[in-house]
Amino acid sequence: MKRLKLAFLTLFTSLAIFTNAQITQVVRGTVVDQESQFPLIGVNVAIPTADGSFLGGTSDLDGNFRIEGVPLGRMSITFSYLGYNDAQLTDIIVNSAKEVILNIKMQEKVMELDEVVVYAKRSGEVSNEMATVSAREFSVQETNRYAGSRGEPARMASNFAGVQGADDSRNDIIIRGNSPQGVLWRLDGFNIPNPNHFSIPGTGGGPVTILNNKFLANSDFFTGAFPAEYGNGIAGVFDLKMRNGNNAKHEFSAQLGFLGTELMAEGPLGNSGASYLATYRYSTLQLFQFLNINVGTDAVPAYQDAAFRLNFPMKKGGNFAIFGIGGLSRIDIILSEDIEVDTSTLIFGSNDRDQYFGSRMGIVGATYTQPININTFVKAGVSASHSYVDANHKYFERSIVDNKYRVDTLLDVLDYTFIENKYSAYVYTNWKVNKKLSLKAGVNTDIYQLNYDDQVRLIVPSATGGETTFQNWQTRWDASDINTLIQPYVQIKYRLNEDLTLTSGLTSTYYSINAQSVSPVEPRLGLSYQIDPKQKIGLGLGVHSQIQSNYLYYYGNRVDNSGSPETYNKDIGLTKSNHLVFSYDRNLAKNMRLKFETYYQYLYNIPVEKEKSSFSLINSGSGFSRLFPNELSNVGDGRNYGVELTVEKFFTSGYYFLVTSSVYNSEYRGSKQVWTNTAFNGNYAMNGLFAKEFNISDKSSINIGGKVTLAGGRRYGNVDREESARQLEIIYKDDDEFNELQFKPYFRTDAKVNYRYNTKKVTHELAIDFVNIFNTKNILTLTYAPDNPLGPIREEYQLGFLPLFYYRIDF
Repeated sequence: MKRLKLAFLTLFTSLAIFTNAQITQVVRGTVVDQESQFPLIGVNVAIPTADGSFLGGTSDLDGNFRIEGVPLGRMSITFSYLGYNDAQLTDIIVNSAKEVILNIKMQEKVMELDEVVVYAKRSGEVSNEMATVSAREFSVQETNRYAGSRGEPARMASNFAGVQGADDSRNDIIIRGNSPQGVLWRLDGFNIPNPNHFSIPGTGGGPVTILNNKFLANSDFFTGAFPAEYGNGIAGVFDLKMRNGNNAKHEFSAQLGFLGTELMAEGPLGNSGASYLATYRYSTLQLFQFLNINVGTDAVPAYQDAAFRLNFPMKKGGNFAIFGIGGLSRIDIILSEDIEVDTSTLIFGSNDRDQYFGSRMGIVGATYTQPININTFVKAGVSASHSYVDANHKYFERSIVDNKYRVDTLLDVLDYTFIENKYSAYVYTNWKVNKKLSLKAGVNTDIYQLNYDDQVRLIVPSATGGETTFQNWQTRWDASDINTLIQPYVQIKYRLNEDLTLTSGLTSTYYSINAQSVSPVEPRLGLSYQIDPKQKIGLGLGVHSQIQSNYLYYYGNRVDNSGSPETYNKDIGLTKSNHLVFSYDRNLAKNMRLKFETYYQYLYNIPVEKEKSSFSLINSGSGFSRLFPNELSNVGDGRNYGVELTVEKFFTSGYYFLVTSSVYNSEYRGSKQVWTNTAFNGNYAMNGLFAKEFNISDKSSINIGGKVTLAGGRRYGNVDREESARQLEIIYKDDDEFNELQFKPYFRTDAKVNYRYNTKKVTHELAIDFVNIFNTKNILTLTYAPDNPLGPIREEYQLGFLPLFYYRIDF
């Protein structure tokens, strides 16, 4: 019996030791010079641990470092190297399932003196060395951390000062009062089409992103006065980067959530250092609809998306990569088959027609990087992208028989297909002349292949309540064309000393569609001055330009089928914008900062209607409606000015917070030459975010966070009731109160709970994002609803309380 007891005691002791054994992970990566991209040998890497000691390592001949035995949890990592400024990263999540792979760029010191103070690069600082103001790096951790962001870069960026989301049902972003159309999306150096499901031509967002944060690396976001390499954008830039897969270990991930079921795999390709990365997501909203969970709309959208990246290191430090992303989406809003219709949840459609809508987007590309010597490297890339949108509308009339709806009329009234293919190439060289001076020069080229077809039958309701009549089919678009966009640029960075940095650049724009779409010289200038270790000021200014949404050039009209319609706007030119930004940064504590920015932006050459009206393209770009312009002329202008304040505590000591506020004014002049509020002039926006992490054990933790948003309401004008009744949609009067009225302020509170548990080789993560926990009814827009018993003009509300969840397993 004693031997049996001793055996059991030994077994239980062994199990306890095994269960409580500390689980660790590997942190590894590469360190290179910021300007030349050349590997740095002998960089010291230090990771502080909870007991006050340090784990460390050094980079090898290829700049690679590897640290084993790193405890799980959130870590900070410091990189130091003789002759270079320190680089410090915080909020690095280490779990049991996946190795942490980091790619670090370090900046060389201008001079070597004992009294020189070292200023370290910190988390949140932009990776593009040419940016001096209005720039912010965002990480995958941030897209996961922010309550209400749904893991999307665009919704996450709406928390930054000067940025406001358009509405709950879409992720369009408004930067300093600009139209969402003014935002440039880039991926690995290529200008890409709208990367969202259910995208509408002429808009910059959509309900669900195609971008999956699992394949993104840390990326840059610009809100003004961006460097010369970024052309064809007047408001802001999303400069996204794909990460490489793990080249030493196969890793997998699976996720079930409100927004989709996801799979991911990555790992090495042979023993050459090559790697693969692949993701796939399929929407699961149909499942939640079946379970009677409100998904925000009666029509259930279906979508799927995928991405891949193959990376091949080459000889002499070269690198070759092939990548691709793509998405398909479809939604059918069929109301004619319903006996009773609750139109309060028809965010995506109108209540008098069946609507069938589909879209797809994709890009495949290849890039090649080759160092020429220790100070110079060249990078080139080619890609092909595709965007497609089609829609069909069937108008119906109903009558009520025995307290049920009966369809009396069902007739096609709209059919359109828009296709845009683009073939892109870029090449640039980066030359580190010396410690003080670096130069970057290159050219971006896009060839657009365009095909547009659009036919519509206008509906003429009876003024006396009689039978509705329909006009003959009209062709609004019937175009096929090829155009070329070329944007050369050169930019320099000159560091006069450790404290003062000057950046300047020139770019130009040439679009072959017409003679007006040429901008020979667009100068950019930036200045950064480190007053002392705690304070820094910056100045940025520049001239920016952007082509119009391509489909706007080809709008025409004909009623018969003889020939193609005459295009109305083939001769409109570029929209231009002048930016002036001043910034002030102050470190309030070791991991806390304050940032203040003030700006003035003047926009000109904005297309407006040739006839006297309040119409301007400055108000377009969000929502689910396309724009149908009459004849336009580049004589409009606008102005945006304001101040922004950010107080941010980075994620250390188990918590973080971010408070941002903006006060601004956004106005424009149409062909009436009268200053008027833009549609996006909310005047103010404020966000407050926080999160606290509690370590339950060395293997598990729970993170609780929240967000509060308050912003001025959207602008609108007086409704023209007669014209709205004729067209069966809201038409605003073009009077002195155009855009002078304002919806009530937007207010929303979100909360998020995240639980993470690590076993030896598997990490489990469960998160619930409670969007709009107080079910605040924020107004989205006005719609025309003739069946509404309270009157035909109805307020449509944004999403109410919406719980979003996901369960992810990494192994």
